[in-house]
Amino acid sequence: MDRFSLFSKFTSLCPFLARTQPSSIRTLCTSASPQFPSLTKLTEKATECPVMGAALAKRSGQLVQGFASLAQGVDVVKIHQDKGVDVSSGNIEKCPHASKALAAARMADELAAAKKRSDALKAAKAAHQAAASQPPQATSHGDLKQCPAHASGFNYEQFYTDELQKKHDDKSYRYFNTINRLATKFPVAHTADPKTEVEVWCANDYLGMGNNPVVLETMHHALDKYGHGAGGTRNIAGNGSWHLNLEKELAALHRKPAALVFSSCYVANDATLSTLGAKLPGCVYFSDSSNHASMIQGIRHSGAKKVIWRHNDLNDLENKLKEWPKETPKIIAFESVYSMCGSVGPIKEICDLAEKYGAITFLDEVHAVGLYGPRGAGVAEHLDYDVHKAAGQSPDPIPGTIMDRVDIITGTLGKAYGAVGGYVAGSAKFIDMIRSYAPGFIFTTSLPPVTVAGAHASIVYQKTYNGDRQLMQWNVREVKKRFASRGIPVVPGPSHIVPVLIGDAVQAKQASDYLLEKHSIYVQAINFPTVARGEERLRFTITPGHTLEQLERVVAAVDDTFSTLSIKREADWAAVGGRCGVGSEVKETVTPIWDDEQLGLTGPAVLAPRTRRAGEARKVDTHALVVARQQFDGLLGPIPTRNVFAPANAVPSISSLRMRTGAAGRRPLEAPVAMPLVAAA
Repeated sequence: MDRFSLFSKFTSLCPFLARTQPSSIRTLCTSASPQFPSLTKLTEKATECPVMGAALAKRSGQLVQGFASLAQGVDVVKIHQDKGVDVSSGNIEKCPHASKALAAARMADELAAAKKRSDALKAAKAAHQAAASQPPQATSHGDLKQCPAHASGFNYEQFYTDELQKKHDDKSYRYFNTINRLATKFPVAHTADPKTEVEVWCANDYLGMGNNPVVLETMHHALDKYGHGAGGTRNIAGNGSWHLNLEKELAALHRKPAALVFSSCYVANDATLSTLGAKLPGCVYFSDSSNHASMIQGIRHSGAKKVIWRHNDLNDLENKLKEWPKETPKIIAFESVYSMCGSVGPIKEICDLAEKYGAITFLDEVHAVGLYGPRGAGVAEHLDYDVHKAAGQSPDPIPGTIMDRVDIITGTLGKAYGAVGGYVAGSAKFIDMIRSYAPGFIFTTSLPPVTVAGAHASIVYQKTYNGDRQLMQWNVREVKKRFASRGIPVVPGPSHIVPVLIGDAVQAKQASDYLLEKHSIYVQAINFPTVARGEERLRFTITPGHTLEQLERVVAAVDDTFSTLSIKREADWAAVGGRCGVGSEVKETVTPIWDDEQLGLTGPAVLAPRTRRAGEARKVDTHALVVARQQFDGLLGPIPTRNVFAPANAVPSISSLRMRTGAAGRRPLEAPVAMPLVAAA
């Protein structure tokens, strides 16, 4: 039985192992206890267990007795002679038998001390709980100085413990893996141990823009000239040219009059929906049942009435809209790409209903911006692909297009654009109202200039270059096809999201742990409340940076995981009537949002996307690079010609770095980040 099988077996028996990450257990069993050096931290922790504590004490006693009985029954002198050990010096530790006996005795003593300490802590905790349950006694002012004000009142720590236990009991407790993405090895990261590297298959940096050379170059120069922090909120020293220029860029991306940047799209959704709903008199929200938590919170914080309609069900939405007078302010809130199932909202049809019943539309494009449309403006742009492609980079609205019909669009800088932050785009008056009233905007420190610069460079690059989007969608098709050939149950959907159905919270975590432990593949388990109980899954995100070899490896690894852990495949789901569209009697026909022509599959073969091979350089578009650089000439000055694609010979040490002010103008970095990239015309 291998280590993972043993671990899985004991996990089902031990509550501590069940709720603790394997990486944490690994750390505990390889780290010495600071108080008891002969014990690991895991052994010290085990002394607190009513089962393991007693077992450890018994076993350590047996070891000591074993060494003693061996000494009584064997000619120790002969052992010394056979081993060539001279103990005439009187140093007993030179004897291998005696030194092991001493170590066993030392461990037994420290186990006993650790157990005693654990019992004392438990007794103290029990006494504290007993005291807390007693009615408060009258005390003098002098007594009050001797103890905390809540010592005999509400037991806060116990409350926290109980709430956490609920999460453990219903298997919704969240475990966070330590993942440190490596800029020069995307999509590889190292864990808490820098020597342990894994492939990342669930990050939201969909296009790998977090390490794009023009993004990093722009950020380096912005940092040198403008420093790190923004200096305050937008109305107190934090309203820089970088922020205003980014908002202008975002407005142009969606062909809207104005945009407003927030610290995240969670904040953008919460602040916008709460402010709008609170200000519009008698406002009613119509919210898709699968909307993101940020939208749900924003609607809740607004205090406005909320009507929930079944996910993507236009008949249900219309029936609920009919119940309200046309003059009542109404907002239909929905998403373009739903990130946990991969479904896509019927944007055009919702706009039709909004116009028919006097509502405005609020569209969350968080998981679509950068990934859909000829310029990356999202699904609303993609639905009129040829029209927007023909319009080029014009910021002007195109009347009659779906994107123009949507009233409010929100998006993120933290996914396809590889940065952090969020935004909302719409009419100039609407944006000014949110700017003037939303606490989530007014009272928050603005994003640092260096972050804004990187996000802006990323947007400009992706507006200009379509190749990353095409290659990502091609890779997604390949993975879905290969999963299907092995019966791996993928929840059907037309988007880039690849949700692999597990259907059980414990198995979902076991599958995630197994992939990480056995195959060095990191994909996070998705459990309740993010998805419904019984619909737990692994959510894979495929990027243009994944190689063909990595694609083949992940498919084989998932196949092995399903076999090893006996997870239901598509045929198993079909046998029980199906779930989440997997194994349904009537198989749903899913047409990808990106068609063959848009992917370049119907034209010359040279234009078709091709998955990168191991060791092959990533492609960076020359034209997009030049356009992105020119965007910042006004603030950073022109960059002298430099080959950013060539790998650097060496990365400077911290001691060699020197602060460069912006006074001398913009110049190439002394040591660019090493990246094996090639330019493409």
